[in-house]
Amino acid sequence: MRKYIKTDLCNIIEQLASVNETLINKGKDVSQEQVQEILTDCQQDAVDVGNKIEEVEGEGTEAVHLLEEYCEKVYLLCVNWVDVKLHDKELKNIRVLLNKVKNSILYAIKDSKKEVVFLPYKASMWDSLESVWKAADEDPECDAYVIPIPYYDKNPDGSFGEMHYEGDLYPKYVPITDWQAYDLEKRHPDVIFIHNPYDGGNHITSVHPQYYSKEIRKYTEKLAYIPYFVFPGNFAEHFALTSGVLFADCIYVQNDFTKKKYIETICKQGLSEEYIREKIRAFGSPKTDKVYQVIKREKQIPEMWREKLEGKKVVFLNTNVGLILKNSDNFTDNIERMFSVFEQFSEKFSVIWREHPLSVSTIKSLRPALLDRYYEIKEKFSQKSWGILDENIELYDAMHVSDCYYGAGGSLITLYSVTGKPMLVTDYSYPSGINQDEITLEAFLDSGKNKTYYSERNINTLSLYLSNLDVLERLRENRIEIIKRCTYNIDGTVGEKIYNNICGE
Repeated sequence: MRKYIKTDLCNIIEQLASVNETLINKGKDVSQEQVQEILTDCQQDAVDVGNKIEEVEGEGTEAVHLLEEYCEKVYLLCVNWVDVKLHDKELKNIRVLLNKVKNSILYAIKDSKKEVVFLPYKASMWDSLESVWKAADEDPECDAYVIPIPYYDKNPDGSFGEMHYEGDLYPKYVPITDWQAYDLEKRHPDVIFIHNPYDGGNHITSVHPQYYSKEIRKYTEKLAYIPYFVFPGNFAEHFALTSGVLFADCIYVQNDFTKKKYIETICKQGLSEEYIREKIRAFGSPKTDKVYQVIKREKQIPEMWREKLEGKKVVFLNTNVGLILKNSDNFTDNIERMFSVFEQFSEKFSVIWREHPLSVSTIKSLRPALLDRYYEIKEKFSQKSWGILDENIELYDAMHVSDCYYGAGGSLITLYSVTGKPMLVTDYSYPSGINQDEITLEAFLDSGKNKTYYSERNINTLSLYLSNLDVLERLRENRIEIIKRCTYNIDGTVGEKIYNNICGE
């Protein structure tokens, strides 16, 4: 029997026991008519519990036999209520009997497997849940379901645009359950994991409204939220105030600093600190489990990339939504500036460009005037002998074969840091944020002493970075020690620890 059903049935038995205690204490003041009405309701509750047990477990259980005995005693109690000595004795016998019923439900009826559901929406963000799913899938006492849910683009006025469903884009080893074939309300899984915390509060996309956190929390014992991103350090308070955070029972964050800030931010809304502290848990990010698996593999360039990458150093170029929005009309100018530098180094370097999966949606919704030029830049880049536009669902092949990172800050730099490879983060306010004075190599190296990455602050920074990559590669161990403080358990164990934590309660 599922645990949540046991809990519901035991709650009913406890209510029957409470009625029984009231009659023991105040029975002399209760009339025959009142007792008959009260105990008739109790009988019906007992019958309902028995029917539910037989529906799930079949006939012949000890608990049902005890409930039948309870109904007989309740009937005799109604008939003989005027006999005070008899009803006192029978009420005490019923007290013992109800305790036996509860124990029989709890211990004589075997627990069925846990049912754990994962509700990703974008296939490219599945890595934030995958290692937890693997732990659940490997547990013989768990039935794990991966149910990709549909989502909508948002129009500039906030209305829903095109609906997307990416259930066919997940790795082949992940068994997919169709979202229309699994009834959350009827199945009532023990745990639901989500990685989108926004419900309808995102300006760019929205998951299907029936999967908003405030709705699905009704249909599970525990709603768990794991962010699809990893913070590189401090972060804006609004991340801690999304619907998914506020409605979830458990929130898994990357370190104690993040946990502390979540607690401080949420408590400003008047919620109990003790309650918030209990539900926010610092275990690291499952995304780092995937990186850990990748960096253990022998480096091998995919066949489709070999012609452009073989014999060269490879730069992983990342552009994200923040780079689009904060650069405003200068975003495409900045991209072209980057590419002009890479062109100068094209004999020694190739570039794999990964745009954020919501880039085009963001430009369409919030910067539509940039769209045509952006498409043109992408097309020209893909034709370069040194450029690969990586549109694979997962980023890990590009991460694995690359020798260094360049581009936007945000979640991906924390993830890439786990590799220990050199990283350079560009300025978000180009061109005003780029100093036209050149920086020396000594000053550049000094600027990244206590960080996992360097920052592009000067007009020659990117060129200096590429020219001295061999120097930066020798500082790998220092970067690894720093990233261990930023996100916990980078040894590939985050998913297993999260699963054991939530299912062991």
